[in-house]
Amino acid sequence: MKPVRKAVLPVAGLGTRVLPGTKSTPKELLNVVDRPILSYIVEEGRAAGIEHFVFVTGRSKGAIEDYFDHQIELEMQLEAKGKLEILKQLRDELPKPGEMSFVRQMAPLGLGHAVWCARDIIGDEPFAVLLPDVIVDSPKSALAQLIEVYDQVGGGNVIGVEEVPESETHKYGVVAPSKVEGRLATMSGMVEKPAKGTAPSNWAIAGRYILQPEIFDLLASQEKGAGNEIQLTDSMAKLMQDQAFHAYVYEGDTHDCGDKIGLLKANVALALKRPDLGEAARKAISSLL
Repeated sequence: MKPVRKAVLPVAGLGTRVLPGTKSTPKELLNVVDRPILSYIVEEGRAAGIEHFVFVTGRSKGAIEDYFDHQIELEMQLEAKGKLEILKQLRDELPKPGEMSFVRQMAPLGLGHAVWCARDIIGDEPFAVLLPDVIVDSPKSALAQLIEVYDQVGGGNVIGVEEVPESETHKYGVVAPSKVEGRLATMSGMVEKPAKGTAPSNWAIAGRYILQPEIFDLLASQEKGAGNEIQLTDSMAKLMQDQAFHAYVYEGDTHDCGDKIGLLKANVALALKRPDLGEAARKAISSLL
């Protein structure tokens, strides 16, 4: 059983749900408190032991590469002004040599196509997929929790899920569990946005995956599914016929930052938890209510 060392982050999306804020700023670099969304995602991956991040970018997403690079003038000014604490924070976030790769998705053909674009860098080993607009606020990295499950069950594929109200299941991809043991279940299938009242469970796929490299051969067919896009879930369903899939309800609060209200909620929730900002944030919010 090979370890999970690499992660794919599909960052080519246009962020239409949060326009006009994403007209000139990549969705993944929108701020949550005082850091871009993507900073939280990379932090989660590093805490899980990920050694190599593969960003699947698109046109006008060059700012993402720039974010994970030195800004010499800024660093010099911070050093000259004695602002060493913030300077250290900036430098600590920089990647180690060879820790990050960037590939281009030339057309918006879907999540499955974006993951397929990373195939040559991932190679013949299991890998994680981290959707870059979903922040999971948890004591232990959500991906680290999935990797623990991956080790526990002996490999295969592991899908992170969260429990949602049954009235909301039609908004998500939902897994069909067969054998359930607490937070862990063997999967027998999955349904993308089931009609109301037909969902096989209330376990919604939440943007965290561990997949085996055989998924690339299935994605290579370039078959289009829902929305006339190449869907990752379609190839996962095919791979499920030959390989084990487990779903795990990770511990933590999920924030969909690709949605305007979700982004607002993430800012409020994470600001309130900050030791340095929490009290002031609570007073500011209370004054508006």
